[in-house]
Amino acid sequence: MSRYLFLVFMLIFYLGACTSDDEECVFQPEVKPVELNFEMLQDSFMHVSSKNSLVNLLTRHPAVRDFMFRRADYPNDSAFVNQLYDRLSNPHFDTLHMEVKRVFGDASDLKGQFQEAFSNLKYYYPDFVPPRIQTIVSGLIDNDLLVTDSLIVISLDYFLGPGAKYRPKMYEYLLRKYDPDDIVPSCLLIYGIGNRFNKTQQSDQTVIADMITYGKAFYFAKHMLPCEPDSVFIWYTPEEINGSRNNEDLIWARFIESQVLFSTNKKVKQDYLGERPVTIQVGEKCPGRIGQWVGHRTDEAKIAAIGVRVRRWVTLH
Repeated sequence: MSRYLFLVFMLIFYLGACTSDDEECVFQPEVKPVELNFEMLQDSFMHVSSKNSLVNLLTRHPAVRDFMFRRADYPNDSAFVNQLYDRLSNPHFDTLHMEVKRVFGDASDLKGQFQEAFSNLKYYYPDFVPPRIQTIVSGLIDNDLLVTDSLIVISLDYFLGPGAKYRPKMYEYLLRKYDPDDIVPSCLLIYGIGNRFNKTQQSDQTVIADMITYGKAFYFAKHMLPCEPDSVFIWYTPEEINGSRNNEDLIWARFIESQVLFSTNKKVKQDYLGERPVTIQVGEKCPGRIGQWVGHRTDEAKIAAIGVRVRRWVTLH
């Protein structure tokens, strides 16, 4: 362990120069509010009176049909329509629909958050055209979210939060992403990770390159919602955030000891960047996606400089 102490000390020094209080607002520009094209489609699907009317509705909304309801998973149109119509007619679906109304109401809060984010995005990228936004209730069976340059579709029943009668069937650490306030940050992170707003060197498939990409995505999302706490974007509990901060030296030591930063191995990437309850390679209490968190905490120029120094150090030793 002693042979790594100097390098770890150096890393901590660089990290200390670029971290900040997670709860502070970043720069808030003076913006002109953009207009939203926002459609709540769940009532239309809920009140279809026949299979023919369902087909007509799906034909008008092909993205909902093909991606959100996953038409390709069915052997033919008839099987797809019959199954979906039965689902929409199920009494449990009516209960789920009422839950969505209870939590989201007229979606004014959701609309307001999208308008804030897209108004800021328009400030930084004047050519940006806000996508259409559509909401549905899927029955917690199909996809939760579709985000493209021109269209966002949200299955609101996935995002009802801890007090909901029905929740997605997944591990608790994954359910953190499915509260009402997670919808807009999730969309922004998807935008932030893509090449449209995050230019990356596609040929660099190393862990440290991915860390930089994630860090830039978090930076992008944070500036679109300047006063949202960082925990909304990283989905860590307060205990996990504090524990990760307090153990940054250990995290970096593990990265160096295990030669993680310049690895392109898929398993290594999953271990340090992927969804997991814990990053056991660092410690039993270290949360998953720890490489993403380090990228989020560390300025791009700093982490790149660290990478150069690590590469030189490894070469010399």
